[in-house]
Amino acid sequence: MVELHINGSNLQADVEPERSLLSVLRDELDLTGAKYGCGEGQCGACTVLLDGVAVRSCVTPVRAALGKKITTIEGLEQNGKLHPLQEAFLKVEAMQCGYCTPGMILAGVALLQKNPKPSEAEIVRHMDGNICRCGTYPRIVAAVRMAAKAL
Repeated sequence: MVELHINGSNLQADVEPERSLLSVLRDELDLTGAKYGCGEGQCGACTVLLDGVAVRSCVTPVRAALGKKITTIEGLEQNGKLHPLQEAFLKVEAMQCGYCTPGMILAGVALLQKNPKPSEAEIVRHMDGNICRCGTYPRIVAAVRMAAKAL
């Protein structure tokens, strides 16, 4: 039995500590926002935050998350209000199929927490590695810039 601090709540799961954080989130805790993409930590669809740092949950064992604050896309909304980056994604239509969106947003949130006023080049560099198969990269960058102004 492991206890994980997820989105402000302590949740328990009867899982092996070597199991991937992604599989525990999705299959045991019904938090399905993080997506299974490549399974190798290369596409970013499974991105979550561990103590504010973006990590690929498909290659992160549960043991690495013990004692840390885990934030998933489900935890960004507060008191019925979306995070400014979620709002910006909607405003600039930074998604098409939406599969990459949770990972993109969490990667963007990690950047904005570390650097609240990133340049376009810093945004591009930070978001590199999060793959959008629909190619909405210019709108994703625009959304991060819009959220930076709103924060």
